[in-house]
Amino acid sequence: MKSKNLSHLERIKRQIEQEIKEQNAWRSECINLIASENIMSKICERAYVSDFMHRYAEGEPYKRYYQGTKYIDDIESIAQELMGELLHTSFTDVRPISGTIANYAALSAFTKPCDAVFSLATAAGGHISHNPVGAPGVLGLDVHCYPFDNEIFNIDIDKATREIIETKPKVLILGASLFLFPHPVEEIKSIAEEVGAVVMYDAAHVLGLIMGGEFQNPIREGADIITSSTHKTFPGPQGGLVATNHADYFKGLKRGVFPRLTSNHHLHRLPALALTALEFLNYGEAYAKQTVKNAKTLAEECYSLGLPVICEHLGFTKSHQVVMDVKKLGISSKEAVENLERANIITNKNLLPWDTIKQVHDPSGIRFGVQEMTRFGMKESEMRVIAEFLKNIILDKEDPEKVKEDVVEFRREFQEVKYGFNGER
Repeated sequence: MKSKNLSHLERIKRQIEQEIKEQNAWRSECINLIASENIMSKICERAYVSDFMHRYAEGEPYKRYYQGTKYIDDIESIAQELMGELLHTSFTDVRPISGTIANYAALSAFTKPCDAVFSLATAAGGHISHNPVGAPGVLGLDVHCYPFDNEIFNIDIDKATREIIETKPKVLILGASLFLFPHPVEEIKSIAEEVGAVVMYDAAHVLGLIMGGEFQNPIREGADIITSSTHKTFPGPQGGLVATNHADYFKGLKRGVFPRLTSNHHLHRLPALALTALEFLNYGEAYAKQTVKNAKTLAEECYSLGLPVICEHLGFTKSHQVVMDVKKLGISSKEAVENLERANIITNKNLLPWDTIKQVHDPSGIRFGVQEMTRFGMKESEMRVIAEFLKNIILDKEDPEKVKEDVVEFRREFQEVKYGFNGER
């Protein structure tokens, strides 16, 4: 019996090892267009695995509740300083273990149960941590959705002004998961001052574009605080941050992070985060510029091939994202993304502002992000090739297995991470 159990455990062990191997091999042959993912450089990956993963460091650097933290204190301080330099913020906390935890921490710092907050509806791009199913619901907040103008694909500021003044919320949340264009930060800040609200900008998707100077800087435009993850257009380890230039706000943010929502904060990611920040100080501007160029090129080329890219009248996009409304073609987004995956093109179906929440499992949209493929050195010419692949699957209904052969061959030339210490621009 004992021998049989050991044999069974050995099979499970081998299965896990094999699936890790297959995952790594498979993704090296894929065109990854998930807008919320990225990849670290090899030097950052190596820094991610260390003795720090076994340790605890509750509290702040040099003010811990545990002993044995002298090295992580230094690294965490460096990471805070470098991320603050990139964001132009005086106070930065990198302890949140995700962007969602950062949002919880910020909302808990500035609200109490039954307080009103404003955010984008999920179909209009709002993240789940901005809405009743996420942090605001857990905190017992009264969530109001900004009126959204489909024509400008953004907040309807006139209607929003009237509703905000009437409601008098405590927090106005900006930033999105579906995020093509800058949000009206200055206008929202003006309304916030009138009602005494805090402007919170969730930069998770566009953090790297902000740091690279290719997207609006929310702090400069009037946002009071920034929350973010650290692994989308900013190509660091999975984690989060909160930042501000207001010392009094920062006290509340820190309390929200610890002790309210984290104990230990996954120390092994901090050396990798600091090194990614150093890479970004060297290569971030070039990377962000190329990312936006690539998104624009992919959108334009897809549109020219007859694919239903939205917001043509607005120039398609000013971020890393490109969005299609495949319902216009009378096809299922669920089926389309599954066929794309069979061809080794990874993306996701997405609600659009004109969808209802009931369509969440088969919405109108497909969302693409070019940041990871840019990180592997792809430029405008490669975006045109990718557009052809998308056309082959979505419009021409070609056999995904046949397209996959071309995708694998194409991807073979793009294996080395660029814009980092082990790559070239």
